[in-house]
Amino acid sequence: MKINGIAYRSIWPVARNGTRAVAIIDQTRLPFEFATVDLTSLAALIEAIVSMRLRGAPLIGVAAAYGIALAMQSDASDHALDTAYRELSASRPTAINLRWALDRQRELLAPATPGDRASLAWHEADRLADEDVALNRAIGTHGARLIADTHARSGRAVNVLTHCNTGWIATVDYGTALSAIYQAHDAGTPVHVWVDETRPRNQGLLTAWELAAHGVPHTLIVDNAGGHLMQKGCVDLVLVGADRVSARGDVCNKIGTYLKALAARDCGVPFYAAVPSPTIDWTISDALREIPIEDRSAAEVRNVRGRTDQGVATVEIAGAATRVANPAFDVTPAQLVTGIITERGIATPAQLARQFPEQRNAA
Repeated sequence: MKINGIAYRSIWPVARNGTRAVAIIDQTRLPFEFATVDLTSLAALIEAIVSMRLRGAPLIGVAAAYGIALAMQSDASDHALDTAYRELSASRPTAINLRWALDRQRELLAPATPGDRASLAWHEADRLADEDVALNRAIGTHGARLIADTHARSGRAVNVLTHCNTGWIATVDYGTALSAIYQAHDAGTPVHVWVDETRPRNQGLLTAWELAAHGVPHTLIVDNAGGHLMQKGCVDLVLVGADRVSARGDVCNKIGTYLKALAARDCGVPFYAAVPSPTIDWTISDALREIPIEDRSAAEVRNVRGRTDQGVATVEIAGAATRVANPAFDVTPAQLVTGIITERGIATPAQLARQFPEQRNAA
């Protein structure tokens, strides 16, 4: 994607003072300010994940791979590898991409000599980043065809409802659900996007920022407007991403996704999740019971960030005496999911394992 005419990925390696670092786009400053940050240590990268300077399941996975590279650059011992794996694993427990990337790095590095580990880790992280881009491009191809088919049936612009941010900023590039929207738009399919603001962190503002930069028609709405729009016939399909998908097709995604799926089912609106294969956890069959749901800080609910006459500011909207709960994800059961879009095509939840026969034993 391009910002002010310059092509960016959301994460990339850089050389600083004779050593390597990891550059990211600081998502906590969007959409009001575009800024990049250099991460020079494992601790800095973990802080970026925890604080959501970088976020999105695919991006978190690639970032974790770079975190291992940063750790090996400093100390390539077995103890340092085990410590980096453990600390990165604990940074965001729900997104399975993180563990997938860490397992890839550990399997590669564990048998290697310490002298080779840093270079191997950097190379593998670069490879995972390139893989993510290819997966997301393929997802977009299949999703764009779905949008085009919907347009062909209706003869009018396709209204898509999104939740959270599933764009290039949540991946290395292209995005998952938004990759389909970008590719449909670029191919000339008329599409309009209803953008959930996605409280409490308002990741929908990132979606609106991305869509505006790409020239895609869109409208920002409050989270609870989606059901009303579906009842009025203003939504043709719901298209979301995922942080983890079970073997049977349950979709764990940003809190509020389940309510969109319920409304979609009641209104007869198709509900799709766009998911690269590393987001599928073949070891889990019942997502509601088995996927750990991250509880995040109460401050995310108490405080809202926005622009004032004096600049960007954070204001408190709930008093200290009010208790706050902040579950970050929910689970949409497979029976509410019309289809799952992967890099291999579109499948119903029941057909998902057939797309990946090599995972049948794991499932």
